[in-house]
This record gives sequence, C-alpha cells and structure tokens, in this order.
Amino acid sequence: MIDVHAHFAEEGYEFPAEWEKVRAAGVNTVILAADTLGHAKWHEKFCEEHGGAFFTAGVHPSELKDFGKETLEELRALCLREKCVGVGEIGLDYHYPDPDKTAQRAAFEAQLGVAEELALPVQIHSRDACADTLAILREHREALKRGFLMHCYSYGAENLEAFLQIGAYFSFGGVVCFKNARRAVESAEFCPVSRLLTETDSPYLSPFRGEKNTPANIPVILQKLAAVKRMEAGELEAAVHENAVRLFPKLR
Repeated sequence: MIDVHAHFAEEGYEFPAEWEKVRAAGVNTVILAADTLGHAKWHEKFCEEHGGAFFTAGVHPSELKDFGKETLEELRALCLREKCVGVGEIGLDYHYPDPDKTAQRAAFEAQLGVAEELALPVQIHSRDACADTLAILREHREALKRGFLMHCYSYGAENLEAFLQIGAYFSFGGVVCFKNARRAVESAEFCPVSRLLTETDSPYLSPFRGEKNTPANIPVILQKLAAVKRMEAGELEAAVHENAVRLFPKLR
C-alpha cells in the first residue's frame, strides 16, 4: 500500500516506532511532502535512512515569506536528489483572510517552471482557489507533461472533470471516512480508478476524529475507497500502486 502525501518533519512522531508501525500496517511506500525547503531537507535525510520513503520538494503557498531567486536555486538542488520524486506541495491557498494572491501565483508559476525544467511531476495544494488554480494549470500545460496530483482533492465532483481534462491525478485521505463527507465521497466515486491515489496528509485529517494521523491508516482509507468504488480492496490497491508508479516513476 502507498501513502502519496504525508508530513513527518517537526510533527512530533517518535522514530523508529512510528515507521515500524507504518510498515507493520502493510504500507510499503510513503511520499513525504514538503511545505518548506527546510522540511524537504529533513525528509531527504529520513529517506536516505529508510527504505520505501521518498520525498517531494517545494514551498507551500502559506510559507512564502522569504521566497525568491535563492529559494528556486535551492529547490532545483533538492529536486535532483535521488529520492526526490517530484515538486510539491505547491499551489494556492485563499482560505485565510487577506491572502497575497499575487505572491502566491508568482511562486506557484515559478515552481511549476522548475518542474518543467527538471521533468518532474507536481503535487498541488489548492484550497478555496479552484478557478485560479485551473487557470494557472491551463496556462502552464507544458510544465505538467510529467503529470500532477491534486492532493486532498476538495472541489467536488462537479469540478473534477475540468482537472481531469488537463491530466490530473487525485488523492483522497481520511476525509472520505467522515460521516458528513458527501462531497469527498462523490468526488472519489466520480474519479476514474486510473487516476485515483491514496494519502493521509499526516499528521492531519485522520479518519479517526481527534486522533493524530499516520500513514499506518492507509488500510482504513483504502477499504473505504474500495467500498465507494465497489471494488475489492486488493484490486484497488493494485490499481493505486500502478497509478503511483506511473505518476512518480522514481518509485520503481
């Protein structure tokens, strides 16, 4: 089983116990996503020491305080590391009051440029910014030739087709297990099996309310998604693995 999006850096997990729990749950591959380059470096070191762990490098739209030319140079260097499988998480986040939309868009586009230059797939964070995200992705289709993931997809089945048309993959996590998660479930139901992936976004969005999330919860999420897709869990697991390797070839 695969978790294509989790966070370990400075999140208070105890190692090696946490990693042992993840592997015991049958989760063989975890992609650790960055919100800052500092966290990407932490993840890189972790991945060097743990088989089955990979990472992405990028700057989250809420972490752009010192973003500039040096950031992009550092990002390029990280993306060339052996176990870096993509650029991310990058994108737009208009959730909080008074977002600097101009700065977010500029950083998003610049990091898409790095992905294009290095021929890497992209993990995208997009919250309350559907129209602008679509507009930027359509404008930068050349940067998306290696594929892109809409992580923790939240824009409903009604918008999924628009992202699908420009080549998106979609990952779903613990939210689909919530009792009131109608939109997430509808999106997962509408999503083609060939574009569906599993994630936890650990330590956030645990399928068990009030608990810290962990990649060890992937089996719970997989079972729920299999029920939504009316598939056997093993069949969906095989499809997710195939999708992950197609999108992130360095997982092979």
